[in-house]
Amino acid sequence: MPLAAQEQKPVNIRPDIPSVTVQTPSGPVDISRIQDNAHEITGEWARTSRACPPFCIQPMTPAPGVTTIGELELLEMLADEEAVVVDSRTPEWFAGGTIPGAVNIPYTQVVDRLGELGCEIDFDGWACDEARPVALFCNGLWCGQSPSAIRNMIAAGYPADRIHYYRGGMQSWRVLGLSVTGASN
Repeated sequence: MPLAAQEQKPVNIRPDIPSVTVQTPSGPVDISRIQDNAHEITGEWARTSRACPPFCIQPMTPAPGVTTIGELELLEMLADEEAVVVDSRTPEWFAGGTIPGAVNIPYTQVVDRLGELGCEIDFDGWACDEARPVALFCNGLWCGQSPSAIRNMIAAGYPADRIHYYRGGMQSWRVLGLSVTGASN
């Protein structure tokens, strides 16, 4: 029987969680999944093959001590007032749609902006004793922006054990039909 003829079933995040509300500078935003059981991803996010280099498959762990996480763990971090979820893509990509509650700190600027993540400038660079837990993401499994940012953060003194890597990035987020804020949601 075609899906259109079937009864639409709810599309929850987990069986017991239909949506998650996160606080953003613009106010609360509900993150849920697209409720159309026949929805398919299209456009840029449906592309499976990109030239390598530069778009090579990224390692599961971008640096020793960093924790790789999935969507459920990222949702927990979005709900944690102490944590910062960082979209490490360039501003153009960020403007095209991002994860609700994420802040844009491009991978090329992350070391200069460690003060926004709890570090203090000192004579030798950065003191990150009070660094906040962070999760970084970029475009997807083939995107090197977050891994590059993570390695640069660690080299500048950010504790690796306070860094989480959402490897799936925007492509996995969109494949799951999760809410996106920005111009092309």
